[in-house]
Amino acid sequence: MTEGTTAYIGIDVGTGAARAGIFGAAGDLIAHASAPIQTFVPRPDFAQHSSADIWQACCHATREAVAHAGIAADDFKGIGFDATCSLVVSGPPGRPLSVDPEGTPGQDIIVWHDHRALEDAAEINRLGGEPLDYVGGRISPEMQVPKMRWLRRELPEVFRSATGFWDLPDWLVHRATGAASRSLCSVVCKWTYLGHKGTSGEGWQDDFLTAAGLGDLVDEGYARIGTEFLAPGQIAGGLTDEAAEELGLPAGTPVGASLIDAYAGALGTLRTGGEDWLGRLAIIAGTSTCHICLSEDPVFVPGVWGPYHGALVGDLWASEGGQSAAGALIDTVLTRHGAYAALKDAADAGGRSVHDLLVERLADMAEETATLTARRHVLPDIMGNR
Repeated sequence: MTEGTTAYIGIDVGTGAARAGIFGAAGDLIAHASAPIQTFVPRPDFAQHSSADIWQACCHATREAVAHAGIAADDFKGIGFDATCSLVVSGPPGRPLSVDPEGTPGQDIIVWHDHRALEDAAEINRLGGEPLDYVGGRISPEMQVPKMRWLRRELPEVFRSATGFWDLPDWLVHRATGAASRSLCSVVCKWTYLGHKGTSGEGWQDDFLTAAGLGDLVDEGYARIGTEFLAPGQIAGGLTDEAAEELGLPAGTPVGASLIDAYAGALGTLRTGGEDWLGRLAIIAGTSTCHICLSEDPVFVPGVWGPYHGALVGDLWASEGGQSAAGALIDTVLTRHGAYAALKDAADAGGRSVHDLLVERLADMAEETATLTARRHVLPDIMGNR
């Protein structure tokens, strides 16, 4: 056990797994671990998670990473969460509210890539409003306003009974600390909150949300979607006794305001080597692909999400493009190939992932691959743009 080492914990929740990393004060990765999370698909275009399953995965990964690091628990100086921009619907304590159309218990999260709210997004776009100027001109069904509109219409009792609607990154901070604050990253990027208008609720647009069919939230003073907002990384609170015991860490350990997963990647990418934030583009690849850049002044581009004020750092504006299905499409191509079963067996036998095995094989074929692809160019615009 190493004592007197300053360390930090980063917990990342993706679409299929939760990962915990232990980092030194200089940003060096000391240890890491992961745990899978479940996705439930009750119908085409539907995708759901369980918040209990995700929290358990976070705790498992954190405990394992801490054990690998060999660092005393008291030496951890802070925790940061990032996650996908999925919608968590909280009920009264001890009573998860199901977002499943059939009411399956425990499934209380609408996953980011769930597209049940396509018609709701289309109707909101027909209505228009100032917040649409800050999402590239059109709201996406991946964002939270269309999803809440769907819930209010299709599952009115769930909508009425909910004590809070959260972006998953903010819910993780809330679960860890009990804090009611939200991160500007989530609410500006996914909830139509206009961050440049203030951090005490001024950024909510009453007329827009009322026209979108969510006047209940306006009437109650936005209590269920947030009235206090923090810049990413600001201290949101300390670990509660319960969360500390579950994570295997001291109570009171500081927890920062969260980031959407792609923005956590952009934070490190754009600042690599201490260079200026501006004039650089971060490409974050995973199930989806995000292209993120920053500017001193707002830049409005049709079809590109943003400009988002304060969503990543300070007073800078973020713009985001990319494709909703990137890594997911690669997986689809692989699993439909006739050789996939044999490839998967070989990877499992070696205790490795299919992707790692393919990377090795491509490296071995480097010269041949360069010849085969010398005149091949791919522009995957059929996959869509954010």
